[in-house]
This record gives sequence, C-alpha cells and structure tokens, in this order.
Amino acid sequence: MTEEPRTELSRSMHALLLYVCALVLVDTIFFTALTPLLPHYSHTAHLSKSGAGLLVAGYALGTLVGALPGGLLTAHLGYRKVVLLGLALMSVSTFVFGWASVAWVLDAARFVQGLGGACSWAAGLAWLATAAPEDRRGELLGTALGASVSGALFGPVVGGAAYEIGTGPVFATAAVAGAALMGIAFLVQAPGDSVPQGLREALTALSDRRVSTGLWLTTLAGVAFGILNVLAPLRLADLGATALLIAATFLTASAIEAVLSWAAGKQADRRRTIVPITISLIAAIVVSLLAPTLGSVRLLIPVLVLGMPAFEALFAPALTLLSKGANRLRLDQGLAFGLANLAWASGQAVAAAGSGAVAQATSDLVPYCLLAGACLTTLVIIHVRRRRKERPPN
Repeated sequence: MTEEPRTELSRSMHALLLYVCALVLVDTIFFTALTPLLPHYSHTAHLSKSGAGLLVAGYALGTLVGALPGGLLTAHLGYRKVVLLGLALMSVSTFVFGWASVAWVLDAARFVQGLGGACSWAAGLAWLATAAPEDRRGELLGTALGASVSGALFGPVVGGAAYEIGTGPVFATAAVAGAALMGIAFLVQAPGDSVPQGLREALTALSDRRVSTGLWLTTLAGVAFGILNVLAPLRLADLGATALLIAATFLTASAIEAVLSWAAGKQADRRRTIVPITISLIAAIVVSLLAPTLGSVRLLIPVLVLGMPAFEALFAPALTLLSKGANRLRLDQGLAFGLANLAWASGQAVAAAGSGAVAQATSDLVPYCLLAGACLTTLVIIHVRRRRKERPPN
C-alpha cells in the first residue's frame, strides 16, 4: 500500500512551527535544569527527601493552578497575548530562582515558573494545532514535543553548568531568551481566532473517549516523570554518581526521547496510536520495576537511558487524540491544551511530592510499583476497549 500524499507546509507554517518549538524548548530547559542540581539544593537549602520532592513539584503545582485559567485566558484573549504572559512569568521567576538559596523562595519561584508554563504551553500548542493541516497535526505536535524533549536534553547540561559556574548567572539567561521570544511573537504567522468558551464546554468534552484517553495518558506520563525526577537523581547520587554523570544520564535519555516523540506523532496521524502507546506502556512497566532494585550505577544508568523515553513517547499520541477530539467537539484548542496542562500537572505534582514522602517513609520500591501497576492497568483497559470496538455486532 502507498501512503496518501501529505499536505505541504507553507513558509509561514514552518516559521510558526520553529517558533513554538523554541517556546517549549526554552521553557523545558529551565524546568529540567533542576535535575542535576537537586542534590546541591538539598544541601544548600537543607531539604529533606520530601522537601526535595516539594521543590520538584513546585513547577507542576504552578501548572496545576494555572492550567484552567490559562486555557480560559487563551480562549478569551487569544493565543499571542497568553504566550506573552507566559514568557514574562517564566523569565522573572527563573531569574529569581537562580539567585535564591532559601527553601520557600525556591519553592515560590518554581511555582511561578509553572504558572508561566501553563500559559505558554496551552497558547503555543493551540496556536500550532489550529494552524496545522489536519493530516499533519500529530506530526507537528510531535515535532514541538520533540523540541521540548530537546529542552530536557539541554536542561541537565545547563544545570551541570550552573553547578560549576553558578546558578545566578546561568539562570539569568532565561530573561534574555524570554525577551527575545516575546519580540519574535509579533513576526510569525498571526494566530487564528480563538473561541470564547468556559468550564461548561470543557467538562462536557470529558465524556468523549478520545479526549478522556488523551488526558489520562498525559496524566500517567506526568506521574512517571514526577517519580523519576525525584527518585532517580537521588538514587544515582546515593550510588556515587556525580552531578555531571546524572546530567549525562538524563541528557542521553532525552536524545532518544526527541526521536521517539516525532515518530509517535507521525504514527498518530495514521490512526495507529495503539502501537506506540502499547510499546511505551510495556517498556514503562519494565523500567518501573528495575529502577528501584538495581544497586549499581553501571546497571541503573542504562535502564534509565533506555526506559525513560517510554514515558515521553506517550505525550504525542495523547495530545493528538486530545486535539482531534476537541476539533470534533468544536472545543477551543487552547482550552483543550489547558485541560492537558491540568492533567499533566496533577500527575506530576502529586507524584513528585508524594513519591518523595512515600519513599522516605517506606522505600523507593513502593512508588515505583504503584507506577508499574497504573501502567499495566492502563494497557489492559485500552486493549479491552479496542477489542470491544472491533468486535462485529451480533
């Protein structure tokens, strides 16, 4: 069978894609830069394991609080204005975070970073999804997500550099990048008209299977990274890994994630979301069971490098399902991605804060086993639903 020809992208569409990629790239760089710095801040700010979990969860908590307001603002004010608001919040809060050494200031700065991310992600992805051709929406969303993974790729490197040079000067570059992106926002393709809608339309959309499945997979991926971003670097540090080695581990994993994100999005355009979802969930179960039990850096690092991309690969098909479901329901894309932010942030915040506390009270094995159980349950339910759908009527 030959593939149907794809819609060619215009020059302005390419420019918009590059802009949204840059938007999520910068945001993710300074979000993930904390990973190799977590042992440093645990020492500097005198954080316990649960305190470290709260610091990691701060961004997700901000996204959680700002998710629905960000989606509603996007639907009412338009995509460009909300992108500018998100960039302003990100720039200021990251600058403050770089110079802070007190726990409550660090937590507050991370929280405001999350508020900014909620605005820029919802508006930016909605801007892209609205302008994208229907037959390439998944691919373009996957490309943008791949850029965010590239941010996760360079984030630990930035964190490692901040450890060596100083957090203040390195994180101050966020303000420079944010200002540049605010200016470029007026040069790219103008966004389409947003559709003023409220919570009523958003809640009604939850009954749609595409929307609900996309949101749950987004939540699950958020839970996974909430657990891994807290427990994995601390586990590596306990086993003797340096900050640079921890950064290299997450760097290598992110390189794989960037490729998988694009590939998963392209598959989603061909209505084959079940394939990348199934592979990701199986791999996620394996890494969840191995990560807390391996007692050697030489064994744990390969598992994390090969296993963490499985969770990232869930995002592209999840957001493609969500966007297509929203399009069918005529739900504003900004509001739909606001729901996605809420789903991700709920999972990330609860898992980051809860996993540290649970691991401290019991062991790392408990939160990892809960994650494996959630992935297994999701895999079973998705395949049961698929078989029921394919079953011929009596």
